[in-house]
Parts: sequence; C-alpha cells; structure tokens
Amino acid sequence: MYQIGDLILYGNTGVCKVSDIFVRKGSCSDEGQLCYTLAPLYQDCMISTPVDSTKVFMRPIISRKEAEELIDSIPLIRASAYHNRILRQLAEHYEEAIKSHDCEDLVRLTTSLYNKKREVANEKKKFGAVDERFMKRAEDLLFGELGAALGIPRDKVPDYISSRIENNTSEHTLS
Repeated sequence: MYQIGDLILYGNTGVCKVSDIFVRKGSCSDEGQLCYTLAPLYQDCMISTPVDSTKVFMRPIISRKEAEELIDSIPLIRASAYHNRILRQLAEHYEEAIKSHDCEDLVRLTTSLYNKKREVANEKKKFGAVDERFMKRAEDLLFGELGAALGIPRDKVPDYISSRIENNTSEHTLS
C-alpha cells in the first residue's frame, strides 16, 4: 500500500501524488472501501481510486538512480521505425508499448517515432496523425516520470537527456 506523499504512476494519467487515504462508505457494506486520493502532477484534477484496484495500473515511479541509468542507456537502445498502412494495427502496436508502463519501452517507442519522423521528412512526406498522437502520449508519460524522478520540470527533461548523453559521450571519447 502506498503512503500519503508517495509518487506513483497511475495508468495513462501518468505521475500522481497520493494526497489522501480514506474509507469510502458504500451502500452495500458497512466496512467501506479503502481508497486513495491522487493528485496528478501534470493535470489539474483529483482522482479517487480503490487501494486494491485492478482496473487501472499503479506502480511507484522509478528512482533517480534508475532514471539516470535509463538515460545513460538511451544511445544503446535500438529502435527502428514501425510502418503499417493499416491505422488500427499501427495504433495497436504503439498502444502495446504504452500499456506496458515501462520506461524503457517508452524510450524505445519515442526513439522509433523520432526515427520515423526523420525518415518521412527526408522523403518529403508528412508525419502521420496516429504517429504524432502516440509520440505525444509516450513523451508525456516518459518525460513526466523522468521529471518527477529527477526532481526537474517535465519540460526540462529533453534538455537534461541531451546534456547528460552529450556529457557521457564526451567523457568516453576523452578516456
């Protein structure tokens, strides 16, 4: 069970802070149900959800150390662009990576979409709306969790990633 103040990943909402734990009284039971009140870090709303919910995925966010290790591994993550003319299958492919709720899968997905965007730009073609929508979702989830783990604003995460990779690359070329 999470504690008040914990940062957790809550489904597709992203990072939330547990702001309260309470008992919701139900009409069918005298005991009631133990629930969390969650405050999403990047949305202006509150969410109430049962502590033992199996309907929405919940897990603690990654640690600062795990975030830094993930960022350091980005240059080693190979992700080729995924192409499919059947939009439903394209969306299902992207949704699978998002549903895993795994940061490495989100890195792989965003990297693959960046590669695809670069490919289509080189061919003077338009980046697809489905691709664009999933790239934004994946970035929001990934950058939100990395920002929370690193203690920096979500919009500063891409610069932090670039800077860290650049510093690591220059350290390796000097040694």
